[in-house]
Amino acid sequence: MARATIIDGKAIAESVSREVADGVAALKRERGITPGLAVVLVGEDPASQVYVRTKAKATEAAGMRSFEHRLPADTPEARLLELVADLGRANDVHGILVQLPLPPHIDARKVIEAIDPAKDVDGFHPINVGRLASGTPGALAPCTPTGCIILAKSVAPKLDGIEAVVIGRSNIVGKPAAQLLLAENCTVTIAHSRTRDLAAVVRRADLVVAAVGKAEMMRGSWIKPGAIVIDVGIQRAVGPDGKSRLVGDVAFAEVAEVAGAITPVPGGVGPMTVACLLRNTLQAARAAT
Repeated sequence: MARATIIDGKAIAESVSREVADGVAALKRERGITPGLAVVLVGEDPASQVYVRTKAKATEAAGMRSFEHRLPADTPEARLLELVADLGRANDVHGILVQLPLPPHIDARKVIEAIDPAKDVDGFHPINVGRLASGTPGALAPCTPTGCIILAKSVAPKLDGIEAVVIGRSNIVGKPAAQLLLAENCTVTIAHSRTRDLAAVVRRADLVVAAVGKAEMMRGSWIKPGAIVIDVGIQRAVGPDGKSRLVGDVAFAEVAEVAGAITPVPGGVGPMTVACLLRNTLQAARAAT
């Protein structure tokens, strides 16, 4: 039986969403502003369609306006850039999210850089990346790593001085997670596929953020007893019974025997991503003049 505390991402996300809804109501009452989130989907990727529906439902539940723009997969890059520019000028839109991945003929970097940084609720624009790295107050930080920090602090409110290891160096999770942990005064190591003796590096950590995208790669023997483990990965794997199931980057049953606290998959980091998107949209609306 697992001895680790199971971090309930769904319950914590619901708490964050309630706080956002209260903030939205106050912003409407005090300034007459209703935050608006525009989500752009290009193509018919099934996973992206699910994400867009989930985001729209959560946005409306928080009392915000939801604007969906669904474009065919063959939409020219210039048309998408034109739409992003239009949303940047729209007074009722405070957050813009272009759902990734985009079709191969569209340069995702060009699209991200076209988003107004003040409305970049994904936190991917180079200006927001720089603000996060430099510790500029009010930077819009990427949603998934922000959720990781909130989950970790739910079991360890003060992270000062602890050793944290982030496995993965993506711009979406790994790098911003490291910056956010530095802001919490952690000693941070970014590990990746070419890290020598990765298990030994992870074993030093009081806090591990696993964001490598490889099913159940992290084993129980890798974990320092009592460590906090935040599992960002989500993949489908076939079990011994031949049935498909969702798993993370962490071998949950093994790691839960050693760790002090762990996020499950599903029900851990996933719900926090949407909740933090709502929080970023509220932040952007509050900053709007």
